[in-house]
Amino acid sequence: MQLLWESIKHLYALLAVIPVVPFLLVYFGLGAYTGNRKKAFRTAMDVTTVLLIGCVAVLFNDIFDSSFGLYGIVLILLLGGGLLGNVQYRMRGMIDVKRIVRAIWRLGFFLMSVFYFILMCIGIGKSFFMV
Repeated sequence: MQLLWESIKHLYALLAVIPVVPFLLVYFGLGAYTGNRKKAFRTAMDVTTVLLIGCVAVLFNDIFDSSFGLYGIVLILLLGGGLLGNVQYRMRGMIDVKRIVRAIWRLGFFLMSVFYFILMCIGIGKSFFMV
């Protein structure tokens, strides 16, 4: 059981280091399998978001010598969901949780992509100038 858990952790770490690779693998693989490029793009975004959240959390913790990275990301996603739910309730009078979760998850992809790029540049610069 320990070997399986370690293998999963190493595979996740390997895929999360460069999240463009799993995105492209899922996009082209699912696109070729189903023929639906739009659905393949959405699925690739959803899969890559999981990897980006973990990677951005680790980068944040490493750069700022903190342990708040994952908690901060979850807090931002929950606050965004609450704000979006409030807007939806005021406009429609009801809340569609599935739509809110999907919207926050997809917005999280773009937000985590930007944070990944910024934090990766800071991390590379920090390690380059520390030598």
